[in-house]
Amino acid sequence: MLRFVTRTLVARWNAEPDEDGFSLMELMVVLVIIGLLATVVIINVLPAADQANNTKARADISTLESAVEQFRLDTMAYPTTQQGLNALTAPPTDLTRPERYRQGGYIRRLPEDPWGNAYRYEMPGRQSGGAYDIYSLGADNAPGGENENADIGNWE
Repeated sequence: MLRFVTRTLVARWNAEPDEDGFSLMELMVVLVIIGLLATVVIINVLPAADQANNTKARADISTLESAVEQFRLDTMAYPTTQQGLNALTAPPTDLTRPERYRQGGYIRRLPEDPWGNAYRYEMPGRQSGGAYDIYSLGADNAPGGENENADIGNWE
């Protein structure tokens, strides 16, 4: 019996150690799979971010349009291009009837477009064919453009 135990212990001592952990090949396969999944997610998420920016810009423009219309109803005129959208937060100094300006303004603060730029205002409107234009120049902050660089305004 002692011989058997001794042989077993010696065989165990000389045997290859147990293989714990992962081989390099297994790790590479896992990394490739993670890379493929990340690529699929990025391809599907990036267009959604562009669409979200456009949706936010359209919502902001709609809010600004409502405030401009309220300004017109109270003061009997649209803000001039020189007064701009700032006329919605504080009364312009050149109002003909300043007592008609709503206390607290027509909007709490002016939003920035999704790309961090100020919305633009022109009166009379050129693009919309209406009384005024409120618009963003898009991600490139330059007139014209396509996709995320396209202008977004109240004429759409």
